[in-house]
Amino acid sequence: MKFFVDTASLDEIREANDMGVLDGVTTNPSLMKKEGDVDFHERIFEICELVDGDVSAEVTATDFDGIMEEAHTLAKIHDNVVVKVPLILDGIKALNALRDEGIPTNCTLCFSPTQALIAAKAGATYISPFMGRVDDISSDGLNLVQQVVEIYDNYGYETEVLAASIRHPMHVVECARMGVDVATMPLDVIKKLLHHPLTDSGLERFLDDWADYQNQQKEAAAA
Repeated sequence: MKFFVDTASLDEIREANDMGVLDGVTTNPSLMKKEGDVDFHERIFEICELVDGDVSAEVTATDFDGIMEEAHTLAKIHDNVVVKVPLILDGIKALNALRDEGIPTNCTLCFSPTQALIAAKAGATYISPFMGRVDDISSDGLNLVQQVVEIYDNYGYETEVLAASIRHPMHVVECARMGVDVATMPLDVIKKLLHHPLTDSGLERFLDDWADYQNQQKEAAAA
């Protein structure tokens, strides 16, 4: 399973990249807003220069012509750019047109298996089911992802399942068990994947024992 970091922060991307686990980046208008006074296109270029992998950059238009115009602009920024398109009617039409032009896409804001099916048929490179947001409305985000994976496997769709809105490590574990292609998550969730109390207590014990051993060696040498 590929790991993408969901951010527009260069510092967070560098940190994830330094871990050696980063395969790509996803961004959106809300993440860009958090970065303050930055030029959107320039920031996308900077991210692409940092990461050897796909970088999703989202359009803001909601009509076909507007989506296509923004998509062409974004695609010219860098070879790593994947155009992020909303799962609406004109977005689906744009997915089909962009596929014909060879421009990779990430169909975002997916909340149902029927939406995912339509996106795959239209030629999306990635589909992004938002599992955490489904959980937020007291439904089952993991079940949504499982249904999408099953449907795609049934018919051999090439669209990759990119699990989004991941909130905690167990989301990642369950996605990996399902065979999800990509998990995109905040940096803090990536870091949490490392944590286990037995690792912490085990390391503490080893270090304490090593200190005791060093003291024993000093005492033996002084005797």
